[in-house]
Amino acid sequence: MRIAVYAFDDISMFHLSVPQLVFDEVTRHGLAEWTTVLFSERAGRVRTAEGYTIAGIDGPQAALTADVIVVPSWVPEGREPSHALQRLLSQAHARGATIVGLCLGALVVAAAGLLDGRQAVTHWHAVDELAARNPRVEVDGSALYIDHGDVLTSAGTASGLDACLHLVRTRLGAEAANTVARSLVVAPHREGGQSQYIERPIAPHAAADPIATACQWALEHLDEDLSVERLSSVAHMSRRSFVRNFRASTGSAPATWVRSRRLDEARRLLEATDLAIDRIATLCGFGSAVTLRQNFAASFASTPTSYRRRFDARAGA
Repeated sequence: MRIAVYAFDDISMFHLSVPQLVFDEVTRHGLAEWTTVLFSERAGRVRTAEGYTIAGIDGPQAALTADVIVVPSWVPEGREPSHALQRLLSQAHARGATIVGLCLGALVVAAAGLLDGRQAVTHWHAVDELAARNPRVEVDGSALYIDHGDVLTSAGTASGLDACLHLVRTRLGAEAANTVARSLVVAPHREGGQSQYIERPIAPHAAADPIATACQWALEHLDEDLSVERLSSVAHMSRRSFVRNFRASTGSAPATWVRSRRLDEARRLLEATDLAIDRIATLCGFGSAVTLRQNFAASFASTPTSYRRRFDARAGA
């Protein structure tokens, strides 16, 4: 797969590095042959926000054959992207390329008309600007990323890592995304619908943290009852206090978090084992294959059987 990342004067080095960091790990680990190139509206060089000069930037022709085009950010003063860039994105989208707007890059994708009538997200500082400039876009200021399949937008800064890992997951499967995440020492999966504002990030290995303790216990008992009452008991907290603190720590409700972790495990088992769907449903706490299929389809627009056929890590082994 060929990925073209848009570079421009005054881009921050962090934003420019995020998609390269994630996607280059795919090739480095032999998960797939992904090629990442930097392009701009004119070949040559760009000067970053930190004052460094990056040379060897390709011209717009580098994006003409890209399967994915990433706009990793945009200038903070929010100037209108050029008509040439907007046209390049719209034409690439029309021929089937996936368009990704990370952080303020969502402003560029919206300007190209690719988000009209759709939900989108950007850095919370620019949510109002995105909405004001694009009244036909439904702006969700709380999500980490929103994926429409052909167009993907993410919230600010580190959310770009989540969005890029999500792209790896949708193209190559959960195991591949986990491999990349482990290499980068980042969380392998944060749901796109999580809040941008997490008051206190969860510390999974902090023994003194009752929420972390409950989460770790839940991961080891996915096949059991994981109701709020059970989890709050593990955390030695009242139900009300547990729910409030859980949301502050993880950005989601307990039931939502549990469902996501069960689906994560289901995907792992579908990729790495030949267990029957019924057995996977039981091990992951869904109770029945029907319930697993319903949740799987709602989250991934696929059946467990189709997912296994596409991402079976044992194929060719």
